[in-house]
Amino acid sequence: MNDLEFELKKFIIDTLMLEDIAPEEINSSAPLFVEGLGLDSIDALELGVALQKKYGLQISANAAENSQYFSSIQSLAKMVSENRTIN
Repeated sequence: MNDLEFELKKFIIDTLMLEDIAPEEINSSAPLFVEGLGLDSIDALELGVALQKKYGLQISANAAENSQYFSSIQSLAKMVSENRTIN
């Protein structure tokens, strides 16, 4: 697991207040929504706003790529590393 993936796992846990899970328990390639981590659309909105603030990302609410970006920790890490403006 790379550092950004681990950072994002901790970030998701803290942002969404997921108290019963540790970063090590999240599979980087598992789905974030429904199956896998089990997040929902409200979680997606909260996470999107938090990612914009933390990393300076520009995330459009209607972007077709969002479902791909938010499909797993791996895809989210790739998107953050390619588009972040804040370290």
